[in-house]
Amino acid sequence: MKYFLVAGEASGDLHASNLMAALKERDAQAEFRFLGGDLMQAVGGMPVKHYREMAYMGVLPVLLHARTILRNLECCCEAIRTYQPDVVILVDYPGFNLKIARFVKTQCRIPVHYYISPKIWAWKKYRIRSFRRYVDRMFCIFPFEETFYQSLNYPVDYVGNPSVDSVAAYREKQRDGKDDFPKDSGPGEKPLLAILAGSRRQEIRDNLPAMLDAAASFPEYQCVIAGAPGLETADYAKFMKREVPVVFGRTYALLEHSHAALVTSGTATLEAALFRVPQAVCYYFPGGRLVNFIYRHFFHVPYISLVNLIGGREIVQELFGAKFSRRHIHAELKRLLCEPAYRRQMLEGYDEIIRQLGPSGASQRTASLIVEALNALSSRQQAIAETAHEASN
Repeated sequence: MKYFLVAGEASGDLHASNLMAALKERDAQAEFRFLGGDLMQAVGGMPVKHYREMAYMGVLPVLLHARTILRNLECCCEAIRTYQPDVVILVDYPGFNLKIARFVKTQCRIPVHYYISPKIWAWKKYRIRSFRRYVDRMFCIFPFEETFYQSLNYPVDYVGNPSVDSVAAYREKQRDGKDDFPKDSGPGEKPLLAILAGSRRQEIRDNLPAMLDAAASFPEYQCVIAGAPGLETADYAKFMKREVPVVFGRTYALLEHSHAALVTSGTATLEAALFRVPQAVCYYFPGGRLVNFIYRHFFHVPYISLVNLIGGREIVQELFGAKFSRRHIHAELKRLLCEPAYRRQMLEGYDEIIRQLGPSGASQRTASLIVEALNALSSRQQAIAETAHEASN
């Protein structure tokens, strides 16, 4: 069968590439065209455009590059129209992908499957109308999303979480080789304190100084910063008062060896939980108390971290808005490092969400459901054609 995938950022490239590999295992004749990145290209198929030409986030960048975004939409739509795939698979990236979904359903009459639901449970709940109209099948990666969509009378499939898969794959590789991370990262004999300050330069600028200032009060621990893809050591060094090691491409190894972590919100909070690293979630927003007020009254969820959202309660402390300060981060870090009972309580919460997430295999389960749906559709279409042929005779 012919598959067309759209992934508009680095995380989507990763998840889409894993899904493509799983589809190839289940469909020997699988052919791919896609908007994506290097990881998808490594699996095979024909790239239409690289996500680097599409990845504009925030109101101002989108406005400044409106013409480019429009051209990308037109390019993608024309590629789908020309290719005539059996299914279009959209991966997160809702601002762009929902426009593609509308085009595909209204102009091409091709099934649309969505892998990794946009976070409408946090905000923009109105997008459920677009899902109803333009998306035939939604595959979710968080257990609470299934309940959320059920409340809106929109059926979805929970397929497991890709981070569970990634951590499981990392641990499988570690069984076959020796890990010398502490030695080659230069932290000496001190226990490690992981700093995950975000994936964008603005996040590094806003979060890292307060994180490092709070951690400086614990000289018996060695801070190590997890470098984000696309950034360099210099992007971190400008915010350091003292030299701190920065490691790139080894976030999992860092978490595996860390005693505690300071983490910005996002997937990193879940990854720290999967490695059972006690953490504090630190995220700077301008506005202080106003941010907390807006969040309480205008967002649909009570937490910003995936750990707490999945657990349905406060498992980790979320220090954002008025709570984001060196003093608050220091106080929470002290509890993480010095209070065994507090650490145990957090680890028990981690174990609870790990059970909720279930076993690895999200890509494989999603691929199986997609292939089954396409085979069922093909069988129905063939039966209709045969019935029409018999009637004409």
